[in-house]
Amino acid sequence: MKVALDEKFAAFAEHWRPKIVAQANGQDIRLVKTKGVFPWHSHADAEETFLCWKGAFRIEFRERIVTLGPGEMLVVPRGVEHRTASDEEAEVLIFEPSEVVNTGDAVESEFTAPHGVTI
Repeated sequence: MKVALDEKFAAFAEHWRPKIVAQANGQDIRLVKTKGVFPWHSHADAEETFLCWKGAFRIEFRERIVTLGPGEMLVVPRGVEHRTASDEEAEVLIFEPSEVVNTGDAVESEFTAPHGVTI
């Protein structure tokens, strides 16, 4: 299935609410727009892969910060506490198991996306 990422990102405006654009081998490929700072959290049983599509996007760890630009990616190992952030709006693809809740072990909040929303 061919996917036009620019069209898919243009179809929504909200921040921090990932949308499933495709699935493969038990993994979701999710699109998210970011702006501001996401809560600290971890995922005990899953790695997360972040691929920056547009803008600048940070993955903050307690001991360091990694900034991604368009075309750059990072895998966050399972169980590692992190938070994500961007000063301006960024567009990011997230690759993770379908059952993963975007806020991980953080308390449910306005950042917790509904499960299974597709675009």
